[in-house]
Amino acid sequence: MIALVVLTLLTITKNVYVAGIANYFTFYAIHKFGVDVQTSQIMLFVFLGASAAGVFIGGPIGDRYGRKFVIWLSIIGALPFALALPYADFTWTLVLLVIIGIVFSSCFSAIVVFAQELVPGRVGMIAGIFFGFAFGAGGIGAAVLGALADVRGIDFLFQVTSYLPLLGFLAVLLPDFERRTPAGVMAAPAR
Repeated sequence: MIALVVLTLLTITKNVYVAGIANYFTFYAIHKFGVDVQTSQIMLFVFLGASAAGVFIGGPIGDRYGRKFVIWLSIIGALPFALALPYADFTWTLVLLVIIGIVFSSCFSAIVVFAQELVPGRVGMIAGIFFGFAFGAGGIGAAVLGALADVRGIDFLFQVTSYLPLLGFLAVLLPDFERRTPAGVMAAPAR
């Protein structure tokens, strides 16, 4: 149960972060860099495209190196880049958006498969938690971020969201499911 709660919190964190960028980055780029709307939307497209690529890339990496490894790498790996984003210039912001998008989103398939292994035979429940509840909570988080931006400003919003990947350290509470054979190929999960 603890592992399932941790996975849910990690997914909510990722969804709030991605929703924060998806909903507010256009305003942030216009405010910080003085770019026009079209340029800010192209920057947002770069992030969202990198996020889509990250989800696709994360699956094979999880199959090869283990789901817990991908979860750690994804969420903790995005932390230094997320922390740097609010302080980056225009060029580095583009670079960081690509890195954050790919790295942070690569954990999604690993989280869903990990959760399915925690509760075998409950595919519908897992889908409801991770595709319904967690995405919905991300949307609610985006609304909270909007209220925060109204009160404290868009710069503060991006400074606060940069700390969201810190919750990735909760992954230490996840059990080890995978066993490796001597050739390095993952064996079936231990039951």
